[in-house]
Amino acid sequence: MLWLGIDYGSKMAGTTAVCWQDGTRFIIQQSAKKKDADEFLLALVAQLGPRAIYLDAPLSLPSIYSSGTGNDYFYRECDKQLKAMSPMFIGGLAARAIKLKHELEKGGVNVHEVYPAALVRSLALGEFYKKDLEKFSVTLEDQFRINLPSISNWHQADAVLAWAVGKRHQENIAKSYGRPTEGTILA
Repeated sequence: MLWLGIDYGSKMAGTTAVCWQDGTRFIIQQSAKKKDADEFLLALVAQLGPRAIYLDAPLSLPSIYSSGTGNDYFYRECDKQLKAMSPMFIGGLAARAIKLKHELEKGGVNVHEVYPAALVRSLALGEFYKKDLEKFSVTLEDQFRINLPSISNWHQADAVLAWAVGKRHQENIAKSYGRPTEGTILA
């Protein structure tokens, strides 16, 4: 089954990166600056036809907004558990991600929220994370027994991590944080 790992960035900044496996080969692509990242993703999904996407972006809001339950206007339970950023802090990106999820799910693609930094913490991969890209790439290859193409930036590294969360999810070993009624994050 084909799945994509996506590090979701600003719409026009060229910071959205995607990773997937084609046979034994890994492919990493990144959106271009001044080009719509959402259009880039929708075109790529239409071309590749993945069954699942593992997206590094908030895909829900605190339950106070959706069901009127709870009393936290800033954080979901999954954000608290992982010490992740509030979707309210990155509102525009969260709104785009939620919209993208709904569009993709209409086409039969399962979309899951992931948090690459949580995977890094849980697998003790933090020695080089966000410090030394080359050494971190080697660490990823060793940890997951894969051969990656050259990784140019941390957006691409996070896309690989999002793909790795997808692999763990497919193998039923990913950890889930939060409440299904509010939103969960896989790591």
